[in-house]
Amino acid sequence: MLKFFSLTLLVLSTGVLAKTFEVTPEQDLQSILNQTHSGDIVNLMPGTFKGNYVIKKSITLSSSSKTAPAIIDAMGQGNGLKLLNSNITISNLNIKNWGDDLTEQNAGIYSDQQSTHITLNHNRLSGSGFGIWLQKSKHVKIHNNIISGNLKLRSADRGNGIQLSSVQKAHVFENEISKVRDGLYIIASQHNLIEKNTMHELRYGVHYMYSHDNTVKYNTAYNTRAGYALMSSRRLIISGNKTTDSEDYGFLLNFITASTFSNNIIKNVWTKPENKVLGREGKGLFVYNSGYNTITGNMVDTAEIGIHLTAGSEKTTVYGNSFINNPIQVKYVVNREEEWSKDGKGNYWSNYLGWDLDNTGTGDTPFEPNDGIDKIIWQYPEAKVLLDSPAIILLRWVQKQFPVLKPSGVKDSYPLMQVPLKLNSHLTAKATIEDTL
Repeated sequence: MLKFFSLTLLVLSTGVLAKTFEVTPEQDLQSILNQTHSGDIVNLMPGTFKGNYVIKKSITLSSSSKTAPAIIDAMGQGNGLKLLNSNITISNLNIKNWGDDLTEQNAGIYSDQQSTHITLNHNRLSGSGFGIWLQKSKHVKIHNNIISGNLKLRSADRGNGIQLSSVQKAHVFENEISKVRDGLYIIASQHNLIEKNTMHELRYGVHYMYSHDNTVKYNTAYNTRAGYALMSSRRLIISGNKTTDSEDYGFLLNFITASTFSNNIIKNVWTKPENKVLGREGKGLFVYNSGYNTITGNMVDTAEIGIHLTAGSEKTTVYGNSFINNPIQVKYVVNREEEWSKDGKGNYWSNYLGWDLDNTGTGDTPFEPNDGIDKIIWQYPEAKVLLDSPAIILLRWVQKQFPVLKPSGVKDSYPLMQVPLKLNSHLTAKATIEDTL
């Protein structure tokens, strides 16, 4: 009775009785898609459907079997699925072998129409072009997909895993993306939530351009050139993310303003020996031409440079972070003193040699990571060969004995004596620092 009542409501509300189509590989799938009406369900039986398919109606396209998903083989050209409407769901399909023409935006699932309520979930996509390309869409859900690219191509010749262009209110979560160019590329898109995705073996895990009011949290990136490359955007919330084994950057912040970076874990950022050139070093946090941001509660462990700020990156609030085992903790050339603490709370520095005689949890003397010698080496890298010379050792001693001779730079007046134990539940089950290292 309840089923009949629901069916009656569906007929009254749409004027058309929704149908379910069971399609085998021997049938003409495109012809059946053209016959559908809004609300219909098209279930693909196990097997391979060869071609490039266009969906013009608001329908659900999925596999009839979860254990043996139907395969859509685009035969090396064009898009696997092209969406031309709103309220479309693509679920539990295996889409592969679409085109590799990046200029033509070849993708496994492609939509460049103004649309709303696109849902893409539990699909497996593998190909050389873009995995998923959505443009001009609102209220999008992309989750639990597995997307992989083609390692036989140069990184620059591969498409991105998920590309969102002029998209608003998208929720992208629990996807795994690998072997593409950038895992998630978001451009000119607002009010989106990117969370709990895993990205590896690619250039950038998450790449932002000209996008505002976005939240990126609880994502994991590893084996990348940069875990997160965030550019020309403002009012971002970047929290609880993890990046390990990056070659150039853990986080790259380029022209980022009014944003918060908190409780992220950055580990092992080191340029490979075969790629070493003068001036190329792994940077845990690289902040370029960015200001009015807050950096707090983050951990940077084993990067060639813990944090590097340059090109006018001022008015940055830095406190409550942990800088561990970084040969150079801070690289920042500035003409005035920058205080890196807030309300009596500074940062933890693994090379801080001070004491806490009053047992307050902060050091009795400030921590100043750089001196005039450091700045000379940054300006004239060739001078590194003199670092262990008696003259340099004497100059460092003189600067310590006569602070008036020390140039302005970063100063942490309240260095923490222990690593803060506040960790993210998605990264560790135990609230001890040893579990994250």
